[in-house]
Amino acid sequence: MGQGKSIKVYVPVEVAFDAEGRMFPHAIVWEDGRRYEIERVSDIRPAPALRAGGQGDRYTVWIHGQQSYLFFERFATVTGCQLGRWFVERRVA
Repeated sequence: MGQGKSIKVYVPVEVAFDAEGRMFPHAIVWEDGRRYEIERVSDIRPAPALRAGGQGDRYTVWIHGQQSYLFFERFATVTGCQLGRWFVERRVA
């Protein structure tokens, strides 16, 4: 049985910045409005979203004791306060 195709799902993310300007996500708001607290970020690196396509900064996050990936896709040109947007990979049947 296949695992199905994965798609990008853009999600609102609550983020904090440290004094050096680094972003640290604290919570994800899912499509249905549910809010998921990020317990910790264990890794940040440039990486492709292998299942759904795309490239960005991949944050390895832990939510309810489960590891997941959260991606920040930077805009090529920064205008105003728009730096980029967050996405996760979601499987579809």
